[in-house]
Amino acid sequence: MRPPYTRIVSGLLAFLAAVLIMWVGLPLLAPTYLFIVLVALREYAVLMNLRGIPIRRRSLYVAAVLTLPASLPVTYTGIFDMQPLFDGVSWREALLGMLALYLIGLEVVHPNDRSVESVIYSLFGYLYIPWLSGYAITLRYTPDGVLGLWYLVLPILAIIASDVGAYVIGKLFGKRKLAPQVSPNKTLEGAFGGLGLAVLIVSLTTYGLELVYGLQVDVYDTLLFSVLVSSAAQLGDLFESLIKRWAGVKDAGFFLPGHGGALDRIDGMLFAVPVTYYFVTFVILR
Repeated sequence: MRPPYTRIVSGLLAFLAAVLIMWVGLPLLAPTYLFIVLVALREYAVLMNLRGIPIRRRSLYVAAVLTLPASLPVTYTGIFDMQPLFDGVSWREALLGMLALYLIGLEVVHPNDRSVESVIYSLFGYLYIPWLSGYAITLRYTPDGVLGLWYLVLPILAIIASDVGAYVIGKLFGKRKLAPQVSPNKTLEGAFGGLGLAVLIVSLTTYGLELVYGLQVDVYDTLLFSVLVSSAAQLGDLFESLIKRWAGVKDAGFFLPGHGGALDRIDGMLFAVPVTYYFVTFVILR
């Protein structure tokens, strides 16, 4: 068994690497997004194949690449000018609709006994991995390239703090199982430990942002945000565990030796970053 401090050190190193990528912005964020998302999609396709479900892998790869520019907000001032396709219709929404029609068209032209499952699970794979991951690109430049950096740092901090807090408190005090049929090692005490550490770290960070940038975030909004993001991260982790248990495997892949696959690494972010984007948009920037 690894001692608790190794989890803390690995979490710190992961955070420092993430901060560097986010600080540089799109030149590093784009290739990182593409690499991780494409690897995670491959792992997802393998998991589905274990249950006999065919996935339109190449179609998902192409859609994942197109999701990168489609996720850039109108506030991005780089080489892409991502104005809405039509009034009220973003490129992201248009891409999702076109992919759905394309997948249905493929199965109509080349039908088989599992065509309906192929459409459903291929479209879900796109929504679950590239589409949700694209919110990291969107959030990085919302409302601009300065504050967007810190708004993206917040969920990363919350995810790492939640992971470290849940692991340490769970190991030291965990007795009651959180979801034994999905993830037997997770405990209720660990979940609250992760939640508490996430609230503490995010609160200190928002206080620092208030001092440096004059960012005004109500203390109740900070607490609500911390709880929502930490809960979303833990829910994302449990949901990915549910998929792996359904497929009959322990890890989604072998992206990092001893740490599972790429999907195992980003499961919390897939839910936490979109929650952050909508919280920032509808609460902080309202």
